[in-house]
Amino acid sequence: MNNMVKEMSRKNKKIVNFGTIGNILIFISLGLLFLTFYPAVKEELSYRVKKGQDITYQIVENKEDLKDVKEDKKVKILVPPNTNFSIVIPKIEAVAPVISEVDYRDPEKFLPELKKGVAHAMGTPYPNEPGNVYIFAHSTDAFYNVNYYNAVFYLLGKLEKGDEIVLFYKDKKYIYSVSEVKVVSKDDTYYLGKLSEGKTLTLQTCYPPGTTLKRLVVISTLVD
Repeated sequence: MNNMVKEMSRKNKKIVNFGTIGNILIFISLGLLFLTFYPAVKEELSYRVKKGQDITYQIVENKEDLKDVKEDKKVKILVPPNTNFSIVIPKIEAVAPVISEVDYRDPEKFLPELKKGVAHAMGTPYPNEPGNVYIFAHSTDAFYNVNYYNAVFYLLGKLEKGDEIVLFYKDKKYIYSVSEVKVVSKDDTYYLGKLSEGKTLTLQTCYPPGTTLKRLVVISTLVD
């Protein structure tokens, strides 16, 4: 009888141990899931707060000109990191240098470049040339990559038709107007090519934010 009680007690302890381990694994999984999507959620919340404050944006091309800008809580100043090749998207406060001629087909080549900024796809035109300028970024596939890959395009999906995108290239400013925003397959290369007879710009990031399942592309047309 005593042996039977001991055996039952031993089995109950095993069940409790397995249950505890299972709960720990569930909490770890939930924690990792939270950390993976936390940057995207944080950016989303920040965007909503700013949107509610009715902030307007002003682009100042030269940091030296900041001294002439009057302070105003309702005005957000955006300064491009350089005027040689960079991008500014006022609506989502995206500001980043653009790295030229990056091989979009090879992660070993483009991932290191995306630590520095966003990437201009190798072989696609520049703003001063006819055709479709193609710029891409990485939305990061895990929380531990947030500090390593430029997540400047996290909020790209907030752009709508008519929103403004500004490129600086060789000390000149090129203003584009968004014409289309869509989600496509991660293997879709159509938007790397010529989209119209005019000058266009396509921005691309991973979608949904925090994953690499699909691509979000924003197509815009040069207006100035």
